[in-house]
Amino acid sequence: MKYLVVANWKCNPATLSEAKKLFDSVGKGAKNIKNAEVVICPPFVYLPDIRHTKYNIRLGAQDCFWEEKGAFTGEISPKMLKNLGVEYVIIGHSERRRYLNETDKMVNKKLKLVLSLGLKPILCIENLNQLKKDLKGMGISKKVIVAYEPVFAIGTGKPCGVVMAKKMRSSINQPRVLYGGSVNSQNAKDYIKKGKFQGLLVGGASLNPTEFVALVKEVDLISKI
Repeated sequence: MKYLVVANWKCNPATLSEAKKLFDSVGKGAKNIKNAEVVICPPFVYLPDIRHTKYNIRLGAQDCFWEEKGAFTGEISPKMLKNLGVEYVIIGHSERRRYLNETDKMVNKKLKLVLSLGLKPILCIENLNQLKKDLKGMGISKKVIVAYEPVFAIGTGKPCGVVMAKKMRSSINQPRVLYGGSVNSQNAKDYIKKGKFQGLLVGGASLNPTEFVALVKEVDLISKI
């Protein structure tokens, strides 16, 4: 199984031309990557214009709704995402839980629908209690990718210590777990080699194509060892 490197652009960049430029820079820089799987998750509005098939990159979304269709103004269904070529969906990010009051019950419903449609969910959690609630009625689902993202490390430039992160990783009974939170090309290798994570969820560093490509290459080198 390849290590997974997921770029979460969040609400960036401001224009489509910037988004295309960023994506193309990453695509060209990572064109020779063979042992790591790279996923880009841009804002919804850019998904139709991101030509991911011309590069060795998978397409992901930052969220979805828990119904396939209906009278839900402003929402995007996972079925719509699949139609655009999206393979991965980030679910339950701490920023949505914090700013949009997203609950574990909502996250659980999203997970079930995403899985039923054959998409790959990346479930963001901060603790084991959250994980238990989010996976209620699902047990240990091998198809759910878990991303451990301690809130204090997200966007702060103060990543979680590798020892602490490793303890959390060993407590998560899922086959594929990513680390996220102020990860960059300098510390990426440690979270995988020492922390025993199966990949990384990258926020701020993913908006700098040079930095992000360097990070991906670090992970790719680990895969070759």
